[in-house]
Amino acid sequence: MLPQPVIIGQVMMGESMESWEFRTSPRARRLSARVHLDGRVEIVLPRGASRESVDSFVGRHRSWIEARVAERLAHAPAPFPPRDIELHALGQRWYLHLAGGRGAPRAEIAAPGLVSLRGTGERARLAAALRDWLKAHCREPMQARLAELAGQHGFAFGKLQLRCQRTRWGSCSRRGVISLNICGAFQPPPVLDYLMLHELAHTRHMNHSAAYWHAVEAVCPGWRTLDRELSRGWRHVPSWVFS
Repeated sequence: MLPQPVIIGQVMMGESMESWEFRTSPRARRLSARVHLDGRVEIVLPRGASRESVDSFVGRHRSWIEARVAERLAHAPAPFPPRDIELHALGQRWYLHLAGGRGAPRAEIAAPGLVSLRGTGERARLAAALRDWLKAHCREPMQARLAELAGQHGFAFGKLQLRCQRTRWGSCSRRGVISLNICGAFQPPPVLDYLMLHELAHTRHMNHSAAYWHAVEAVCPGWRTLDRELSRGWRHVPSWVFS
């Protein structure tokens, strides 16, 4: 049996050796592969997965994984700082002004549709300042939309948390605390709505049972298409978000 903690396995990719991350998840029902924006490969295992089943899975999907890795690595990061920040889900576009000055980097609204990035620092610190602004700016409209959808469909939730994560779009705790990835703001509005409804449905069913998906279907009949769009939604996320 494979160990429960994260393990790093060496697998052959063409003529080179690359480190793939193998992670056991108590929520996983089947083996799955994720290729991150930076080309990292993560194989998610259900509990009890055997070495043979993992080897078989990797063998069947290696070509697809290699193609995705090549695609990720060939995609050059967008220039930084960006010229603008388009928040599709909120129907907003913000142009970025580099104001310079002294002190720690900080971003703030200077005028309608204009964000000013002040201070000095390396790219990572400037990107962190933009992320901080993004979280603060998106909290109110995303909170309002979540509450609106909850009211329309009779859901009740505790509070909203906004996070910036590379792999998870959202979650819901047993206390009704809903966490949403701030990257949802870069998605088309129907996709963000689906993400919110997906997590709101977990306030009634803390699983992915048939009853849960029936609840999702009742409030979002087109969820299958939107779920596929959400799984590909990382392509809408600017590279600086994960700098």
